Amino acid sequence: MTSIELANTVCKALSEKKAQDIVIVDVGGKTVVCDYFVIASGRSTTQVRALADNVDERLSQWSGLEPERKEGVREGRWAVLDYGAVVVHIFNDESRDFYRLERLWENGENITKYVEE
Repeated sequence: MTSIELANTVCKALSEKKAQDIVIVDVGGKTVVCDYFVIASGRSTTQVRALADNVDERLSQWSGLEPERKEGVREGRWAVLDYGAVVVHIFNDESRDFYRLERLWENGENITKYVEE
C-alpha cells in the first residue's frame, strides 16, 4: 500500500464515524518524519477517542497495520496515531482551532479535503 493509499484508507475510517473536516496534508517535501498528515475533528472528547479507536481497528482489519505510536487518545483532545508514512491527528474542535496544524504545514497546494467516494 502506498502512503497516499494509506492516507485515503485512514480518511475512510474517519468518515465512517462521522469525523468532521477531514484533510490530507502532503508534508513529504517539508519533513522526513512522514509523507502525509491526515487531520480531522471530532465534536467531543468521546468522539475523538472513538475516531482514533476506529482508525486503529480498521487499519488492523483491512491492512494488518498497527500504529507505531499512539498519543493522547485517552484524553480525547488531540489524538495522534503514527503509521510511519502517515501520521493521523484527530482534534476536538477547540484544540484544532487553537493549534491550526494545517496552517503550519500548508503551502497553498498541498492540502486536499477528503470527500467520500
